[in-house]
Amino acid sequence: MEEEDRIEERSSVRPRGRTFSGGGVSESRWVDGSEVDSQSPPLSLFDDNEAKEEYGSLRRRLVKKPKRVDSFDVEAMEIAGAHGHQPKNTSTWHTLALAFQTLGVVYGDMGTSPLYVFSDVFSKVKIESEVDILGALSLVMYTIALLPLVKYVFVVLKANDNGEGGTFALYSLICRYAKVNMLPNHQPADEQISSFRLKLPTPELERALSIKETLERRSSLKTLLLLLVLMGTSMVIGDGILTPAISVMSAVSGLQGAVKGFDTTAVVVFSIVILVALFSIQQFGTSKVGFSFAPALALWFFSLGSIGIYNLVKYDITVIKAVNPAYIYFFFKKNSKDAWSALGGCILCITGAEAMFADLGHFSVPAIQIAFTFVVFPCLLLAYMGQASYLMKYPESSDRIFYDSVPESLFWPVFVIATLAAMIASQAMISATFSCVKQAMALGCFPRMKIIHTSRKLMGQIYIPVINWFLMIMCVVVVSIFRSTTDIANAYGIAEVGVMLVTTTLVTLVMLLIWQTSLFMALCFPLVFGSIELIYFSAVLSKVLEGGWLPLVFASFFLSVMYIWNYGSVLKYQSEVREKISMDFMLELGSTLGTVRTPGIGLLYNELVHGIPLIFGQFLLSLPAIHSTIVFVCIKYVPIPVVPQEERFLFRRVCPKDYHMFRCIARYGYKDIRKEDHHAFEQLLVQSLENFLRKEAQELALESGLHEMDLDSVSVSSRDYRTRDVPGNEELKVPLMLGTRSEEAETSNSEAASAALPSSIMSSEIDPSLEYELSALREAIESGFTYFLAHGDVRAKKNSFFLKKLVINYLYAFLRRNCRAGAANMSVPHMNILQLVIIEIVRGKDGNKTFVMVSSLFSHI
Repeated sequence: MEEEDRIEERSSVRPRGRTFSGGGVSESRWVDGSEVDSQSPPLSLFDDNEAKEEYGSLRRRLVKKPKRVDSFDVEAMEIAGAHGHQPKNTSTWHTLALAFQTLGVVYGDMGTSPLYVFSDVFSKVKIESEVDILGALSLVMYTIALLPLVKYVFVVLKANDNGEGGTFALYSLICRYAKVNMLPNHQPADEQISSFRLKLPTPELERALSIKETLERRSSLKTLLLLLVLMGTSMVIGDGILTPAISVMSAVSGLQGAVKGFDTTAVVVFSIVILVALFSIQQFGTSKVGFSFAPALALWFFSLGSIGIYNLVKYDITVIKAVNPAYIYFFFKKNSKDAWSALGGCILCITGAEAMFADLGHFSVPAIQIAFTFVVFPCLLLAYMGQASYLMKYPESSDRIFYDSVPESLFWPVFVIATLAAMIASQAMISATFSCVKQAMALGCFPRMKIIHTSRKLMGQIYIPVINWFLMIMCVVVVSIFRSTTDIANAYGIAEVGVMLVTTTLVTLVMLLIWQTSLFMALCFPLVFGSIELIYFSAVLSKVLEGGWLPLVFASFFLSVMYIWNYGSVLKYQSEVREKISMDFMLELGSTLGTVRTPGIGLLYNELVHGIPLIFGQFLLSLPAIHSTIVFVCIKYVPIPVVPQEERFLFRRVCPKDYHMFRCIARYGYKDIRKEDHHAFEQLLVQSLENFLRKEAQELALESGLHEMDLDSVSVSSRDYRTRDVPGNEELKVPLMLGTRSEEAETSNSEAASAALPSSIMSSEIDPSLEYELSALREAIESGFTYFLAHGDVRAKKNSFFLKKLVINYLYAFLRRNCRAGAANMSVPHMNILQLVIIEIVRGKDGNKTFVMVSSLFSHI
């Protein structure tokens, strides 16, 4: 990978700036984005400390050769400075409403754990004395207190990525600080997005930079980090299959003891019916599902707390001394190996804890914290203490401890609520699965699929039809084949503890790299929580041969899919970078591009952020004419949740002015949903292009005017200028004045500089070349838009290893053929598709004047 990265960097600086004259004024413009090193920091030119020494006069500034600035970067700085984005403050009632919804979406799985935890624990350890009961109770209490409460509620939830949670959110947060993303399409302009900016910790700056350089330098660490994230995400998705199957079957199996003739076959059939109904209602959205399920779960938690208090008062209130952790020591001392085996049942009390973090995008941090701290945590503790109190008097009831501890008069009402709560428990992992898949898709680690936004107010509430029906089918298959939850429950905690270990590792890296955390505190986090999780992990791994292989199989399958997609996408992008068209070839063709230029705007979609894609040459050879205005559109996802609308587009010229060719980078966050139709997209793109042309004309006017001034007569701040290369003199830099100033001191400097400018520059008349270009753009808009889509297939070289040929030529190719098509994924209009040998043409209605042309190209990697 390091060699391929170097190839990409060398190809990005090959073309140089050229001088083109127009309007009688010498122009010096970059002809393409590929000539600027994408790794150079743009903010180095605007350092206040260097400004006093290097920018005392224009002459000294022109002699000094600063680092080159990409016009993408400067435009991004201006946009980000003009549009500050602050998170909206939510009202208290809105937060409480969200907290209520979390009961039905996030805490269903954890809330139903009292149904089976003590039953499983005491199947491994026989109750012989109060040490067994108090030790097991103390284990459960401290497991809930340390992992869900302390770790997730007070630490992990704070490591969210602007409101998004999960392993991929942590990965994107790390990608913002260190360039560890395997796809080499990072640009300095991305760092100027208002929601992208991050502040490195001052006390630990040297430590953070050392870790950052190590991660960026070693490709093996990048791959290891990616595999770690993919493994955690795969286990969450696997939980989305296992949790509904186990929860529903556990609920329905309760009818076997209450209804005569209700055998195993009836349990399987009834479970399948409920599963189909459960997945069918997902299309109505998390908000509606949450409000529907939340009242039932609220009643369930109230029942747990009330029954727990009743049992404590009636049987043995002295069990509260289990808060003393010494009973855990006595428990292990007495039972030794059996106690270690019982940890596999104890971990079931926190199944679904990862959903608190993974479902964060559906709700908010305060809502999840309030619901767990004031409702879930106390009710669970009361429920377990009540069961332990009952066992102190009736130790023989450990097999059916939950229902035996319920007062006889409340048995049937509690049974109905418990059955309903167990069915709802699967909702938490279904919602978490949707969130993880969407984040993986946006970061290039999952095949493209259709995403439906189910809420107008909360962007995180989504529904993915393909994933939903896949989970339903797999749940039905699991229930039909196993016909019992015994084998699955034996190692149900493997996936849960595995995700926790991944989260612990990533949060530790966030602490060391990003947070202002001392080294001691950063190391205490993995030492404390990682040690606890490793102990539990060793206990649940002992049950792999007894059925625990199932979650591992699901996790391995999704891990393979995600890594193959990411690996193939990276190789495809690197191949396109190597094969892009050189700028010398474009200049030789001339402004006509060797063909006829007809009115209209051609939007060529591609993934390159620099250079001209090879597929454009295919269009030039195959089409009898090309449009008067060409825009290379790159739909790019950046590692942040949301990109503000006004910061969406970045423009620059690709060739000289008379070519009328531009590059547009449309940036989206992994939480953004592209809901706009093609008409709205076209309107936003045209508005941004017009603004770019006007700003460019102003810069050129200032640039040419400053050449006529006495260079020693004006002194300005470094923040008011930026530089461009002047061809033929590598040491000469031409300053360009930024258009906006916010401080009064800067305004006075601007007035002083403006007074010295020639009157021709200060004239309010529109530049003739700008007026001509705007009129040509409007004429092209009236003629309509044409969408060019490139289907670039990749093939492994003949001398490649067999494994690479298998992965690229068959597995990755299969995923690309069956993922969401480019036209649908790009929100491109399509009515009728005419497929030719080389070009597929989509003809729109004459009234819309919109056309889509698709070309296929093969690359060998």
